[in-house]
Amino acid sequence: TRHKGYALSQKHRKRIEEAFGWAKTVGGMSQTVYRGVERVRSRFILTLAAGNLARLPRLLAV
Repeated sequence: TRHKGYALSQKHRKRIEEAFGWAKTVGGMSQTVYRGVERVRSRFILTLAAGNLARLPRLLAV
C-alpha cells in the first residue's frame, strides 16, 4: 500500500465486495433458481435493490 491510488482502490473494493457478499449470503444469489440471462439479471437487480433498502436506515442516520 505504498501508493495512494492502491489504498483508495482497496477502500472502494471493500464497499463493492460487501454488496456482492450480502447478495450471496442474505439475498440468496449464491445459486440462482432461474434460468436465462434476463431472469437472473432481474433477480439480481431486485436483490441489490433490497440490499439498498436494508442499508437505507443506516445511511439516513449519518
